[in-house]
Amino acid sequence: MTTLTSPLERLHDWQCDLRAQFPILTANPAVAYLDSAATGQKPRAVLDAVAEFLTTTNANIGRGSYPWANTATERVAQVRQRVRLALGDTAGDTASTVEFVSGTSHGLRAVANDWLADILADGDEIIVPFGDHQANLRPWLDLRDTLALRGVRIGVVPMPVDPTSGDYDHRALPALVTPRTRFVAATHVHHVYGANMNVHRIREAVGPDVPICLDAAQSVGHGPVSVADLDVDFIVFSGHKMLALTGVGAVWARNRRGPHFALRGWEGTPNTAGIVSLGAAFDWLDAAGLDRVREWSTALGVLLTDSLSRMADVEVLGCQRSLTADSDVQRREGIVTFRHRKVRSDDLGFVLADEGIMVRADSHCQAGRDSADRAVRVSPHVYNTPDEIDRLLSVVRRCEGI
Repeated sequence: MTTLTSPLERLHDWQCDLRAQFPILTANPAVAYLDSAATGQKPRAVLDAVAEFLTTTNANIGRGSYPWANTATERVAQVRQRVRLALGDTAGDTASTVEFVSGTSHGLRAVANDWLADILADGDEIIVPFGDHQANLRPWLDLRDTLALRGVRIGVVPMPVDPTSGDYDHRALPALVTPRTRFVAATHVHHVYGANMNVHRIREAVGPDVPICLDAAQSVGHGPVSVADLDVDFIVFSGHKMLALTGVGAVWARNRRGPHFALRGWEGTPNTAGIVSLGAAFDWLDAAGLDRVREWSTALGVLLTDSLSRMADVEVLGCQRSLTADSDVQRREGIVTFRHRKVRSDDLGFVLADEGIMVRADSHCQAGRDSADRAVRVSPHVYNTPDEIDRLLSVVRRCEGI
């Protein structure tokens, strides 16, 4: 048995109580679900909130004057405010905008097509990440191509990356900023390396006037996220990665640099049940304590990387200085991705699945990568245990010496 680190000992009883609130896990005790970066499991409180809505006041919003419709409309408005509260936005709805979307991919495209397209002129430049999730690259490249068809040619500048840490290279970034830089896209927590990308340094590098859009799919609901601390203009996230249902997410817009953000076109029927689940997930996470949620997931990541780094045939991707339990650098936020030098990642994924251990074993939708970069990603959440990490490590150890 691997020696527990201090947070895992201190928070043990708290975590046991939370894990018991996930019906899919209590019904499948032999399963170790370690793929939460892809989608999170749902606590009973979220499922109950959706069931209560669907069985008591289910109606279309903004289209009826009868009690169910009024209640549903008010409930969506309350969740809109709940998003602001969760992000620490105290300015109120006269300043910021919260728009519900189907998820992070939809939200980033909405920022590109419904907002950024209107403020770009011929010769302008945008800085975007070429090594993050495809969802935070394709919208900006597609926008470039769409504008080119209209005779507006913009420059798309790759965000610089430090090859030793995997973090954005904040020292190189200022040299890429010009008087024509109109926009920067970035990621809060990297979906492969698990690194907090130190977004506050981007603001320092690009200056006070350039809008910044943040893909927060792996940070919102995984730990505290405060717009007071992050001087960014857009925060985009998905509900299903933060314990809510699939098919819902949100775009929070500060509306300080540039025009107010709003979705274009006719607003059809929203995913009301999904929006209800989003509010319930925020309530559950607040009650659990987001600081402790992040501390637990990070501690599981430390447990995993400390052991993997000692295996001769295993390469852990990302910053090599953050692998051991006594590391003096910023910890990964739970997500750990590794490659076995002798066993194909997809084969290892099948072996783990046979043992009841569910992980991601493919290219992880990462931009700028090919099939040669396939790896195994382990992404625990608050419902995972040290024993599950040990089970995974036991399987990997059996591959040593093959």
